[in-house]
Amino acid sequence: MTKGKRLLLALTGAMLLPGCATIEVPRTYSTALDGDASTTTYLGAWAQQAAKQHEELNGLRLLTEGPVAFALRVALAEHAQKTLDVQTYIFGNDHAGRALLKRMLHAAQRGVRVRLLLDDTASLGKQDMLAAFDSHPNTEVRVFNPIPAARRSWLGYHLALAVDFEHRHRRMHNKLWLADGAVGITGGRNLSDEYFEVADSKLNFNDLDVLAIGPVVDALSESFDDYWNYPLAVPLRYFVQAPPAAWHDLLAELNASGGQERALSAPSPVQRLVGEAGQALLASLEWAPVIALWDRPEKLDAEGYPALELTLLDQLGDAFRSLKRRLLIISPFVVPTPASIRYQETLAERGITLTLLTNSLEAMDHPSLHGAYAPWRPALLANGARLFELRAAPEAEDESRTSDDISSLHIKAMAFDDERVFIGSMNADPRAVWWNSEIGLLVDSPALGQQLWSLAEQGMDPKRSYRVRLEDGRLIWQTEVAGRRVTLEKEPGGAWRHFQSWTIRLLNIEHLL
Repeated sequence: MTKGKRLLLALTGAMLLPGCATIEVPRTYSTALDGDASTTTYLGAWAQQAAKQHEELNGLRLLTEGPVAFALRVALAEHAQKTLDVQTYIFGNDHAGRALLKRMLHAAQRGVRVRLLLDDTASLGKQDMLAAFDSHPNTEVRVFNPIPAARRSWLGYHLALAVDFEHRHRRMHNKLWLADGAVGITGGRNLSDEYFEVADSKLNFNDLDVLAIGPVVDALSESFDDYWNYPLAVPLRYFVQAPPAAWHDLLAELNASGGQERALSAPSPVQRLVGEAGQALLASLEWAPVIALWDRPEKLDAEGYPALELTLLDQLGDAFRSLKRRLLIISPFVVPTPASIRYQETLAERGITLTLLTNSLEAMDHPSLHGAYAPWRPALLANGARLFELRAAPEAEDESRTSDDISSLHIKAMAFDDERVFIGSMNADPRAVWWNSEIGLLVDSPALGQQLWSLAEQGMDPKRSYRVRLEDGRLIWQTEVAGRRVTLEKEPGGAWRHFQSWTIRLLNIEHLL
């Protein structure tokens, strides 16, 4: 049978699929370690010893540097003794992705149970590698809300998605790295080169994670189990299986490509969580009350718009209502809506200032999305918002630079006044509210509030960003080049980016972005 005929048959099958997104297949129910069981592991005892001095509080550290975020994931995989749970939206077949997959296999070889939960789009083009990984007796891969047809063809896969778009466009955007139910990392980073400042990556993201120990890790583990055991999480082996020993060849290949890790930045001092390095990490933690928030997985299974109570945004309601002075939103993608503009008007009436840090057109990794944001800037500014757009190349003096080799903002965080922060995976757009699933930590901590505001102020520095203002009814962009202040009357970015931004406005799909 020709490839074209196979694709046609797959698409025909997809068209005959029922509307429900759930695929009923046998699966094994499993859960993370509970708090008591985790204390029998090295990481559990390490975390418990530190937490003893801070009853009911959680130890937290913001991970602003890609190499440190990578090294901590490696360290947690290498120290895990019982379980390693990994959840991600993007998984790259690149230096960082393969290096982390190797650490997961090494953990499985030591007898650690490894559960890898991917959004289904992360498996596209990587099924054989993931199936080989899945062949190890201590590993399992599940894909969330999978496209059941044409899985080996990029075109066919997306055509099959279009056939049942209402259900299949909903994506699992959560990011978690959990070791022995004792230590967790969540935030904005996916598992791919551009999130860890890999040397030869054409795109590098400014991103943010948070490492946590304490009671909140039980809640993060509960969120992982919610998604892992939900019917939309389908074992990869339902679609593709590798021979039982395929993992041997994969591990040999991953070990042989270890030299590629030289592209990753130099080893971090937190590579090992023992001795002085482990104690130094604990000493760097801030201790605070924390609540883990996540969208219910049922949100992605709802007919039409999900109920608000299924969403993470609803859980943030008290934080928004308690605002007194200022609100900071850091997000790579910002798509305002009439409802969000009305909310900003109420903030202004209460004397609360909105500060928004996002990407400029030239720094967007998806320039078309800028078109859904750009028309709202006058309304945001008229309501008193402070609006900053990160430049693509802070060191460059040529503001017309259009190279694909850019630095882009990927942080998803909010500061409610100075004492409360939210750090997670949620962008400031309708897709994050209604169509993707998200996760994050809501922390009551003046210290972390100060750190997040300081991080934002670095991004808002005129050497790194444009301050967007309204002047006589027109937008202007203020920045600094070669030590002097510059005001631009035309939005920076090349013609192709402007065209991409313009075309999205013709489609009337802002509610899906």
